[in-house]
Amino acid sequence: MAKSLAFFQGKIVPIEQAKVSVMTHALHYGTGVFEGIRGNWNAGRDTMYVFRMREHYDRLLQGCRMLMLDIPYSVDDLCTITEDLIKASGIQQDVYIRPLAYKSEELVANLKLHEVASDFTLIIVPFGDYIESDGAISCCTSSWRRMDDTIIPPRVKISGHYVNSILAKTEAVLAGFDEAIMLNQDGGVSEGTGENLFMVSGGKLHTPLVAENNLVGITRDCAWTLATKELGMEVVERTIRRSELYLADEVFLTGTAAHITPVGSVDSRPVGEGGVGPVTAKLRAIYAQAVRGNHDDYMHWCHPVSVEPA
Repeated sequence: MAKSLAFFQGKIVPIEQAKVSVMTHALHYGTGVFEGIRGNWNAGRDTMYVFRMREHYDRLLQGCRMLMLDIPYSVDDLCTITEDLIKASGIQQDVYIRPLAYKSEELVANLKLHEVASDFTLIIVPFGDYIESDGAISCCTSSWRRMDDTIIPPRVKISGHYVNSILAKTEAVLAGFDEAIMLNQDGGVSEGTGENLFMVSGGKLHTPLVAENNLVGITRDCAWTLATKELGMEVVERTIRRSELYLADEVFLTGTAAHITPVGSVDSRPVGEGGVGPVTAKLRAIYAQAVRGNHDDYMHWCHPVSVEPA
């Protein structure tokens, strides 16, 4: 049976020992930076493939610079910590890996980042589908606008700014939709609540500019690469207006948790034929093989970890 463990305050401990005080700065002010990393179990090889781990930790450390989070670990250190925790847990199924760098000091009346101490923790949890749908999902345009880079930088995963996404996701689900699409302050399409967005139109793949206040998505980069290399498609990065989504041939979302998720309708209007489009289906199939270490051309995206059962 797998063990529930965490890396906390510099060592691996049982998960129940990984606790912080109610005085912790990050709890009160959202002063943390996190990542979501997929570990995909390949039973045929008895191996966990951690997908694009180094890129995730590169982005985590970028976020640390934004929030002046002084943690004593390099990308190599963080990869080693992750591998050690996976092995120690003995888990042999798909997992979600959650690293978190945060302002750990028990200090609740100080808004100066440079004066507050930091720490790093890591947990691993079993994880299946983020959006529970085998087919295409329904989306609505959220009434909540995506925050601007001049408010909180959205290009990294700062924990406090996810309230913006949480409000939009909750609004969408309570209204009967699966997911929300967020617009920026100028009314251009930004992204989903936890995913980047692509649109197929005129035989090309279109995606909003990172300047539209997107996360610099790692799965976004995967979809871009697969579309150009495997399907020979041109990818256009540009401003996309909400009304274009209604007239698109296909729309899909990309993210570590969501993988490649087809969108069948936007604001109750069908996208294309309302199901999984052919481009999305092809990309999703190739990606599914790549993340599990079953595609030789993309093995460089996978970090293998041999796991003995606990």
